[in-house]
Amino acid sequence: MSLVNLHTHTFSNENSVLEVVNQYPWQFDESVAMYSIGIHPWYIDEDRLNIDLKCIDEKLKLIECLALGECGLDKRIETPFQIQIKVFKQQIEIVQNTSKPIILHCVAAYQEMIAIKKEMKIENPMIIHGFSKNEQVAKELVANGCYISFGKYLMRMPQLESVFKDMPNHRFFLETDTDEQTIQEVYALAAQYKGLSIPKIQELVTINF
Repeated sequence: MSLVNLHTHTFSNENSVLEVVNQYPWQFDESVAMYSIGIHPWYIDEDRLNIDLKCIDEKLKLIECLALGECGLDKRIETPFQIQIKVFKQQIEIVQNTSKPIILHCVAAYQEMIAIKKEMKIENPMIIHGFSKNEQVAKELVANGCYISFGKYLMRMPQLESVFKDMPNHRFFLETDTDEQTIQEVYALAAQYKGLSIPKIQELVTINF
């Protein structure tokens, strides 16, 4: 059984790790075995938007493309929020033609994300990646049908121990994102926080996957 790394920007091609490698339409790498693809709110380019959306539509039809993303909303960047919402919704409309999940970048926009989920009647699984918030936010996301993926902030923020410990076992994933820590280190800390063995954490994440 492989260790699932739900979201990474680095393709290590380790035999013991199943990696969902983040890809962008404008710098697609054909050599990556399994990936997600999406337009990150940081990198929206309206001049290139139609080409990027067409690429996402094409790749989501392929078996090696496991998810849309990362995409989402970020209130702490200069890109106007209404443009972010427009581009996010355009991507959602594409993925709704499939049953594939959505890997989400969400900064200070959880209420808006939940509102869009309800408005667009999104049934595709939605995964908030790189979670770093408190238990209240985590519970609200889970109550609204979201999964939560933990990685670099779990390693860096001791206050996330209680949040992760209380996370329902059927709603979490583990990842490395852009971090230098290995997925093995993330699993080890997750096992410590949950009071479970690493193989048990591995089993839980694999079932969720």
